[in-house]
Amino acid sequence: MAALLPPKPFKSLPELAALLSARGMAVADSARAERKLGQVGYYRLSGFWFPCRPYALTADGQVLVSVQTGKPIRQDVFLSGTSFDDVFALYLFDKRLRLLMLDALERIEVFVRSAIAHEVGYHDALAYQDSRYMNPKQTRSYLDKRGVTRNPWAEWTKRQQEQVNRCQEDHIVWHRQSGKSMPFWVVAEAWDFGTVSKYFEMLKGDLQNKVCARLGVDNAKVLKVWLQELNTLRNRCAHHTRIWNQSTGAPLPLLPVPYFERLSLDAHARTRLLGLVAVVDFLVRQIGPNSTWIRDVADVMDTKPDLPGCGWGALGLVAGNGFPRAGFGL
Repeated sequence: MAALLPPKPFKSLPELAALLSARGMAVADSARAERKLGQVGYYRLSGFWFPCRPYALTADGQVLVSVQTGKPIRQDVFLSGTSFDDVFALYLFDKRLRLLMLDALERIEVFVRSAIAHEVGYHDALAYQDSRYMNPKQTRSYLDKRGVTRNPWAEWTKRQQEQVNRCQEDHIVWHRQSGKSMPFWVVAEAWDFGTVSKYFEMLKGDLQNKVCARLGVDNAKVLKVWLQELNTLRNRCAHHTRIWNQSTGAPLPLLPVPYFERLSLDAHARTRLLGLVAVVDFLVRQIGPNSTWIRDVADVMDTKPDLPGCGWGALGLVAGNGFPRAGFGL
């Protein structure tokens, strides 16, 4: 194993603020910049000013690509017009979006968890322990690409049991201390979004369809993908990770219904936050038709600071058009 390269040397807050200034970032108030760097961290904020760094180019104008990562190399300077105040405003913009997304994702997670517990628990209070409710292929063992034996049902069962064992909610503790078997609607309260999403994915088609019907979705495969991507988004938000310019692995599938047809989201938008916002808003409206969540999202979107390299396209929006309020019925 090759020896690791030494880490970058430690720098004080004044040194870090001076470094940003030396690289071309406008720092109007050094004391404020030092204070914010101390509150948030240089490395955390670097993700927000990263797009403000121009690409390194070859002599013939081609973008240099890293041999190690395969990604374009950025220069250690900033594009003209980059300011620390705008970078921090982008950080706060992202934070407001994350809080709004968490609010909506909580509604979706709780609703789906309740719907699954109701629709499957109707057949058997202990159905979550019974593989007969699973798609048979989810209960079979297989070898993964590394040659390791895997079994989705066994892995899920272990994961959910660990979550129940860790849970200290009163209703779980009471059942545990009383020696009573825990019915579906009790244990489901201990599951996180990932466990709920995976359980839905493994369910037999007729049960998936019953859950889908409660959300106004007529395609279980689409809801499966939605829940997987929303779980990823939820984890990013819960761990305070940037979301404003993050992308999904593939364009989100949409339903052929007036809501999505009115938005006319192209493939790019469906890989960006705009696509996720549309899916979240659709589900939130199915759960609560009088929801005004999307209006709050639109209001925050209107506050996006203007930073070089940080255009609307990173959100899935068309430059110059802003947030599509009309498409969302606002």
